[in-house]
Amino acid sequence: MIQFGREITGNFDLAARREWLVTNGRGGWASGTVSGANTRRYHGLFVPALKPPLARTVLVNKFNEKAILHGQTFPLSANEYSDGTLDPHGYRLIESFRLESTVPTWTYAFGEAQLEKRIWMVNGQDMTFVTYTLRRAFQPVSLEVTAMVTGRDAHTETKGYDWQPHVAPIEGGALIHTEPAEFWVLANRGAFAPLRDWHWNLKHRAETERGLPDTEDYYAAGAFTAELQPGETLAVVMSLHESPSLDWETALAAEHARTRHLIAQAQAESEPEWIQQLVLAADQFIVQRGDGQTIIAGYHWFSDWGRDTMIALPGLALSTRRYTEAAAILRTFARYVSEGMLPNRFPDGDEQPEYNTVDATLWYFHALDRYLAATNDEALARELLPVLQDILGWHVRGTRYQIHVDADGLLYAGQAGVQLTWMDAKIGDWVVTPRIGKPVEINALWINALKVMDALCHRLNVNPLLPYAELAHQATASFEKFWYAEGGYLYDVIDTPAGNDSSLRPNQLIAVALPYGSFADDAYANRARSIVACCATHLLTSHGLRSLSPQHPAYSSTYGGDQKARDAVYHQGVVWGWLMGPFVDAYRRTYGDAASPERSRRAARSFLLGFEHHLADDGLGSIAEIFEGDAPFAPRGCIAQAWSVSEVLRAWRGM
Repeated sequence: MIQFGREITGNFDLAARREWLVTNGRGGWASGTVSGANTRRYHGLFVPALKPPLARTVLVNKFNEKAILHGQTFPLSANEYSDGTLDPHGYRLIESFRLESTVPTWTYAFGEAQLEKRIWMVNGQDMTFVTYTLRRAFQPVSLEVTAMVTGRDAHTETKGYDWQPHVAPIEGGALIHTEPAEFWVLANRGAFAPLRDWHWNLKHRAETERGLPDTEDYYAAGAFTAELQPGETLAVVMSLHESPSLDWETALAAEHARTRHLIAQAQAESEPEWIQQLVLAADQFIVQRGDGQTIIAGYHWFSDWGRDTMIALPGLALSTRRYTEAAAILRTFARYVSEGMLPNRFPDGDEQPEYNTVDATLWYFHALDRYLAATNDEALARELLPVLQDILGWHVRGTRYQIHVDADGLLYAGQAGVQLTWMDAKIGDWVVTPRIGKPVEINALWINALKVMDALCHRLNVNPLLPYAELAHQATASFEKFWYAEGGYLYDVIDTPAGNDSSLRPNQLIAVALPYGSFADDAYANRARSIVACCATHLLTSHGLRSLSPQHPAYSSTYGGDQKARDAVYHQGVVWGWLMGPFVDAYRRTYGDAASPERSRRAARSFLLGFEHHLADDGLGSIAEIFEGDAPFAPRGCIAQAWSVSEVLRAWRGM
């Protein structure tokens, strides 16, 4: 589905902005750009998670490659340096690029020769393969592949002033020692010669855009040289495992078989190709955590976040019929419940989980409810019931950060200096969107959780520890306070220290979209339609919804600069892809035509079609975290975001 010719590959700027990503199900990855140049500190051919799914560590930055034919040298790689120099210009030899399921594949053409390069990881193992197959030539082609290595946390940059990795040549390659890990780099043919040489001041242009340190030194550990006859393949493997297999053909066949299985398991064979590609993208986020499973929120810098996991679980695991993984994720997070709260995130180091979230726990009820609707797995429901009861008990009594049920039955949350909702940007002590009080989506989720729990107790024939139905009824009646009659939509937050906040934001759509939504009753149909219409008029774009109306004085459409500049506008107009899911659900509920379901389905799906072309831009085959607020809605943030992929996939397949 995703392929380019020289119109993209021969233009460095266009090829460098298109990034590929392959993962291994353990939190590790290989990633780079179509151009061959690294543009991020996170790019690398071998970035394993040393403490799965975290401690992501760049061990091999890239390969510098060149081919020799008829005595002439053809560089295949590309690098950008801090002074703006591009050297070499290997992208000019890329005849085509394609993404074969999840395997990035380049075809180089030089002289009469044609060389094909592939990169993939072995699922469940810390191992990356890179292969070079000579598809066409009049005579043998000599290849030289130089391994550029480091040994650093993925969030940093390497400076090579007073240290170097230790390179120990062994049969077929080298054993390389760095401070965080030792690893093997081996090839199936040819010879390896150590180089032990630093390359200085390579530039990462994407980090420049993010206002972060943007230069790094690469260490040339050594070079593989091999002569290829037409049809022959040089395979290089990087691995944390001693004596890794060099059987690249079996490994590649296994990867292609695995991706075919994912499509078949999802029953997506008849879906459009871009939806099948999203099924494969969904797989990249589901990873191991100990003996359980979790979801990486986004590549490249996010870990597993409770909120993102619970929002993304229905699309990533249920829409793809991966019910075993869904159950494992629910169990994993149940282990970490503390004082009635799910963790907000797991830090990348050894620190304890952070619990500064009010919504992750409430989304957990929604995720479990959707899982039960798909599987009827009452055994898991009984297993998790004590955790659910404990969670709601803490919320009624009160838990961290003043999270408690107020006298009107609505959920209050927040205190100065803490960000608790998904609009969680914070700069020093400044919480950009504090939302202290009673946020609209939090209370919609609270009502939903109470109704889920009441239904679950009836289903399992269990006496409720609290009067869930009565609590839900009281909160639903009080939800009337959110109606902002002057605007024809819902307040974003009520009972804040400064009164009610009438900012037009997309959070209110969740109240219409949830299965047990606060506006599910027909008595609220006119208001629900007004909410959807207001959001469509002011917030809807082809790639998601703006986080704030352009008419608001704080609206900002652009996202860039250093972290302070970016965080200041993160939820002040920037478009979020994941919000398209709630919008489509709310649209179907309010404007769907029961008399013409097929027409309604086509209309609802049409909102999602803007993402099809996006899959060939930015993070190839996936969906970005955010987009700028005005046309052309340039992608920003993570190149692959779990809830963006999930909500588009769930909304499409839910119809």
